[in-house]
Amino acid sequence: MQYRRRLRSRIVLSFLLFGTLLSVLFAISTLLLQNYLEDQLIGATLKQELDDYVTQLHLDPSVVEPFYTRIQGYITRPGDPNQVVSTEVRNLASGVHDVKISGGLFKVAIRKEDSLWAFLIYDVSDNQRIKTQLILALVGVVLLFSVFSFTLGAWSSRRVMKPVTDLAARLETLGEESKPGHFSEQFADDEVGQLAAALDSYAERLHHLVERDREFNADVSHELRSPLTVITGATELLLAQSDLEPKVRTRLLRIARAARQSADITTALLHLVRAEQGIDKDSTAHDVGRIVADVVHLHEPLIGNKALSLRVNEIDRVSVIAPESVVAVTVGNLIGNAMRYTAEGEVLITIGSGMVQVEDTGPGIPEPDLERVFERHYRGQNITGKGAGLGLAIVKRLCELYGWSIHFSNREVGGLRAELRFYGE
Repeated sequence: MQYRRRLRSRIVLSFLLFGTLLSVLFAISTLLLQNYLEDQLIGATLKQELDDYVTQLHLDPSVVEPFYTRIQGYITRPGDPNQVVSTEVRNLASGVHDVKISGGLFKVAIRKEDSLWAFLIYDVSDNQRIKTQLILALVGVVLLFSVFSFTLGAWSSRRVMKPVTDLAARLETLGEESKPGHFSEQFADDEVGQLAAALDSYAERLHHLVERDREFNADVSHELRSPLTVITGATELLLAQSDLEPKVRTRLLRIARAARQSADITTALLHLVRAEQGIDKDSTAHDVGRIVADVVHLHEPLIGNKALSLRVNEIDRVSVIAPESVVAVTVGNLIGNAMRYTAEGEVLITIGSGMVQVEDTGPGIPEPDLERVFERHYRGQNITGKGAGLGLAIVKRLCELYGWSIHFSNREVGGLRAELRFYGE
């Protein structure tokens, strides 16, 4: 995931970087300008003074060397034993140089002719000290401007982001059952106001869509219960007759199984749509073993002519607080899939340790496809027969709603293993 700073942090950081960069550029330009002017002014002055003095000396040899408090001038000749100028300066070539002598910093102008050497030395130690003070002052100014930029950025960002923060806070107060509020009325007619108006429109459409969906599902659930109840009652009456032919009884059992499954699926889907578990503190725990026995009994007619057996192994009692129809739909999907994709052998349902385990002797699922079994409409490769690939997707959503876990794995001896864990490790 790409890291993104909060919008307010980006505004503050922008102000801070801009103010600091501007202050640093100002300080650097000031120092460069100061160095340039100092070099040009002092160097040019020394060179001009030296040239004028040498010219006067050629015209009048009696001219006395000038005396200044910070500028010293000396005239000597090559090979003169009276070296009034230090060796560091004397050995330099003609021109203007920076020389450090006796702990001080000097700028020296030198002019060497065949019979005359002239030196003009200017003490710039005070200039260097002033430059150091200037640098410290500029650093202080940069820090001051940085703090000012940060403060200004924080204040500006708070003012700029306040409408957005208020809008986000109002959105967080909305619940699933809350009606959409008129946010646009509480904000100015600016960009945030336009965003609030767009959210109002979207929330209104979404609210109506959810209400229509809930009403539709409630109506469908109610309308389906009545015919399913009629079908179930009529089937039970017909199955109570003792003179039914075996084929007729088998067909009636299939009708009863389909009606029972339809009723359970209708109830489970209604819980999913409403995102309600349908349980409270007074709900009772249901015996998973009994529910599995009923589901197995309803699925036995699906075996048909297959060389397949259904076997239930209840190690210990497992109880779960959830609607019986939800448990039946979840377990029924696992058992039905195992029977559908197993041509021969056995489907073993093991109950115990807080879970239901369904194992079959079918072809299993390729390892790379195990993570896709819960995708809608996914049925795997080389799978024949009817089915829309929605059963396991519904099972996954039911497990998420009730806090259960489900896991698929291939058996070492062949076939698939499905573990539905209600609680425990």
